[in-house]
Amino acid sequence: MEHKSMIESVLFPVDFSPSCVAMAPFVKRAAQMFSARVTLLHVVEPWSSGFELMTRSPREVEEDREHVACERLRSFLASDFPVDGLTRLVCAGDPATRIAEVARDRHFDIIVMPTRAGTFRRTLLGSTTAKVLNDADCPVLTTQHAETISPRPLQHREWVCAVSLEADSERVLRFACRAANTVHANLSVVHAIPAEPGLELQFDLDERVQSKERTLARERVEALKRKLCSNAPVKVAVGPVKNALIEAARRLKADALFIGRSSEVGVRLRDLTYAVVRDAPCPVVSV
Repeated sequence: MEHKSMIESVLFPVDFSPSCVAMAPFVKRAAQMFSARVTLLHVVEPWSSGFELMTRSPREVEEDREHVACERLRSFLASDFPVDGLTRLVCAGDPATRIAEVARDRHFDIIVMPTRAGTFRRTLLGSTTAKVLNDADCPVLTTQHAETISPRPLQHREWVCAVSLEADSERVLRFACRAANTVHANLSVVHAIPAEPGLELQFDLDERVQSKERTLARERVEALKRKLCSNAPVKVAVGPVKNALIEAARRLKADALFIGRSSEVGVRLRDLTYAVVRDAPCPVVSV
């Protein structure tokens, strides 16, 4: 009996920007690994000039803009995603709201999208990507650096999963373990013990020096792994959480970093998510 892949459908929202063009290789890599189908989505934002409304009805203006968008989307990234056999959708409204709705209504397994270089800040909740991270029900893969880095070769599959040991950790690690097992990726687990800002990050990959707090954290992570039947190696760091996750991804040459993203988390944790996405050396999958 064939097992259903955990990622069968990828939603790729596009706005025809250089960031989206640069993100295409990452979308293709994810689709190839999971043998998933890709759907391109463009959202036409509400807009009309006063002159247009004097000469035409709002509905006519909207239909005309959607028609232009459909024609443009038909040829966009055609060399990467051939028109035949690939769905391309156009809808109107607020981009982030519509992206989250389409992903939910059509049961997409993951959204893959870039951030806007230079405009994505943890306090800038107005960015489309930040809103999608808040509102989407499914995992979201994004990277700040699509225009300056390329995805690693398909054979390179080194993943890092961050666990906080809060209530949501089991769900995040389960997703990362299932995904890693599906594509035969090497998965490492990292846990950061928070410390005051300004203190030097203590990160020993060999774990030769163990403090009582670090030992306890490792035992809790190992217990979580046993529950999920995972044999992923564990790294425990002491220091600023964001720095620890980014350093772990860098040292392990990760091509994906998995972090938790829950609709029930507070502003502080959402800010951490934005900061990790902004500064991580690889794409971030927020689950």
